[in-house]
Amino acid sequence: MSNVDGRACAISGATPGALAVYERALAAALAWRSGAGEPLAQALGEAPGFVMAHVLAAYQLTSSRDPRRVQAARPILARAAALPANERERAHLAAITAVLDDDYEGARAQLGGVLRRHARDVLALHAAQGLDHITGDAFGMRERVAAVLPAWSNNVHGYHAVLAMHAFALEECGELERAERTARAALELNPFDARALHAMAHVFEMSDRPAEGIRWLEAHRRYWAVDSVVATHGRWHLALFHLALGQVEPALALYDECVRPAHAADVADLIDGVALLWRVELGGGDTGVRWALLADAWAPHIDDCFCSFNDLHAMLAFVGAGEGERAQRLELALERDEARPTRHGQTTHWLGLPACRAMRAFGHGDDRRAIALLAARWVASPTSTAPGGATDWSRLAVLTRSPATIPWFVAPMVTAASPVRTPARA
Repeated sequence: MSNVDGRACAISGATPGALAVYERALAAALAWRSGAGEPLAQALGEAPGFVMAHVLAAYQLTSSRDPRRVQAARPILARAAALPANERERAHLAAITAVLDDDYEGARAQLGGVLRRHARDVLALHAAQGLDHITGDAFGMRERVAAVLPAWSNNVHGYHAVLAMHAFALEECGELERAERTARAALELNPFDARALHAMAHVFEMSDRPAEGIRWLEAHRRYWAVDSVVATHGRWHLALFHLALGQVEPALALYDECVRPAHAADVADLIDGVALLWRVELGGGDTGVRWALLADAWAPHIDDCFCSFNDLHAMLAFVGAGEGERAQRLELALERDEARPTRHGQTTHWLGLPACRAMRAFGHGDDRRAIALLAARWVASPTSTAPGGATDWSRLAVLTRSPATIPWFVAPMVTAASPVRTPARA
């Protein structure tokens, strides 16, 4: 039996062969490549008692923005919990349990404890960064990676992924020059690290370099556009760069090629679809029938009550499509959930429900009410963390002359500074 992994972390239940294919699966997951499932299944087939292989399989599901996929990790957790495990592995299982019980702060605390004791546990860092991002704690994400960096070097397996995580955290905190240097360093070690490639796309966007972003993404297309988990999302970034240059038709062509629901039904891809079409409309582009198809894809998620970032994009889809009945159903679902003592209930109360109501008002042409709904929740507390990702809530502010601290979906409605007014709809 093998008792340590490629970073000298103790493991339970692995054979040498199972460990080898597990490391392949882990490498794919860390570099945001597709295809981790097959070697992971091989590892578990050879060594059913391999605890960390079960842990990785669970994290592959719990990182989703779709609550159905998240909850699909429960049987994996149950199997792993019945196995002999060491202290570090038990902490991972506790973190997964916390996520499934909707205790994201508890999961983050568990993973933080793991990293304090085992700074080279790259899977703990990978899982923690996802939770830091979805809970909107950009500064915590940056500090978490910075704390473990002294334990890493070029000769440790997975160092490129740690650099890529650091690059993304730096970008989310506005440290764009450091983020770019760090992402490029990660890509020197592994040009197929799609997480680092994604961090570069963010840097180009947030530093207002759309033409350079297009050139860079096109030059590196073979590294991110095939067999990566950001194949769709990368095209979304490419479309945003085209929109920033006033090139609506190439942006819509990218939407039709890969982002629209016929090609991408994952919740994260649906979010990208909404965010792209909303920007197209703000720029005066013709979205045609695209909103209706996107609203249909969002309809099964009305009662998810899982993530306020999801809820907002679902509402935008319904407003864009003029789907008043679906918009009303979503608002009623959020009204029911905001009173519950849950993570989603709390974020729904202080941001999700006011934002969704504001979008409905905006769709009706009532900008004054939309601004009033948001003022107390966001403008009065612009530094508050927001679920889904810090910069994700503010990107569209660059389309207007409104302050960058205003979330992206608010920017078009703040004043007549907005060059184009979305038609009243839902």
